[in-house]
Amino acid sequence: MLQHPTVDLLAAALFAVALLHTFAARQFERLSHRYPRHAGLFHLLGEVEVVFGFWAMVLVFGLALVAGGDEALAYAESRNYTEPLFVFVVMVVAGSRPVLMAVRDALDALARRLPLPRPLATAWLGLAAVPLCGSLVTEPAAMTIAALMLAPVVFRPGLPEGVKYFALGVLFVNVSIGGTLTSYAAPPVLMVASAWQWDSGFMLATFGWKAALAVLVNATAATWALRRHLGEADEAVAEDAGAGRVPWPIVATHLVLLAGVVLLAHHPVAFLALFLLFLGFAQAYERHQDPLLVKEALLVGFFLAGLVVLGGLQRWWLQPLVEGLQPLALFFGALGLTAVADNAALTYLGSQIAGISDPSKYLLVAGAVAGGGLTVIANAPNPAGVALLRRGFADHSIGAMGLMLGALGPTAVAAAAFLLP
Repeated sequence: MLQHPTVDLLAAALFAVALLHTFAARQFERLSHRYPRHAGLFHLLGEVEVVFGFWAMVLVFGLALVAGGDEALAYAESRNYTEPLFVFVVMVVAGSRPVLMAVRDALDALARRLPLPRPLATAWLGLAAVPLCGSLVTEPAAMTIAALMLAPVVFRPGLPEGVKYFALGVLFVNVSIGGTLTSYAAPPVLMVASAWQWDSGFMLATFGWKAALAVLVNATAATWALRRHLGEADEAVAEDAGAGRVPWPIVATHLVLLAGVVLLAHHPVAFLALFLLFLGFAQAYERHQDPLLVKEALLVGFFLAGLVVLGGLQRWWLQPLVEGLQPLALFFGALGLTAVADNAALTYLGSQIAGISDPSKYLLVAGAVAGGGLTVIANAPNPAGVALLRRGFADHSIGAMGLMLGALGPTAVAAAAFLLP
């Protein structure tokens, strides 16, 4: 019954409405200030992380009316929610004080050796080194660590909005391409690695060096743009972020639990068990913890789960588009489509196409990851970045158009790097 044309049209229409809603989210935030009587409703509708979850619920209700309640529930339960669950767990664990302290100490040691003021060195490392580390700890963890590290230095009130949007675009693009040095860290690569027998050696030789080159160029450009706005006067801000030392056994325990979650990323029962252990340990040593990012992580998980539900019924129009393109056109088509559909969904559809050529495989994935910073929905970790950084922007909201404009330059650099022979 879910193959009925009415269902296809309903799903496509609601997907389009949800996409438009993401671009209008900032307007709802402004309405909440203009009409305080209904501020709660407007604030809810202005939460970017709520958008796809909300419209996914509307879709399920619509399916119940069209196909029956049992069919609607069966569809919702048939979706794979491993990725939303993993992003939720890794955000909470990676955002804990002991993990952030360990990362910050390592980056501070590097920053002291760079010929730059500390805040600028911190910004460059957060935009370059952390995204590349995403190939080891996964992209969601890299996004969480980078966002929390950069928030007090770069993404804070007082800096020009245009510069912050450029830095945000660089961060999102670099995280999207920085996870391609291995075969397990980036969701769009993960979707095809098994089907196409792409191991980490192949990824490093084929994608990795090009991605690293683009990451370094983008991070350097963003740091150059920030040079007049960050300086020695911001030293106290950077230092304040490192307050609250944690004993090394607690840090080591957190890092081991984070590593276990990453290694078991495809086994939700196992990584949820580790997460419960983490919560118990964090409660036992509460004095060495900051408030856990449970609310932010839940919102991001809700967003991604909504994308899973809505995206599962878009194949009827996405797959013909992907199948009908030549390799180079497929690259630019994937890059553009990524702005309106999660890049992992695009590569998953590509993995289902029988007889796809090796050049087409490469260009499909390259285009999908290159475009991963254009919108909030383009790459799975992006909602995490939005949730953690939006308070540093005007109206405590990140505008969809501002993000896209900020990401255009870094996206072009990434595209050019992946088109190198």
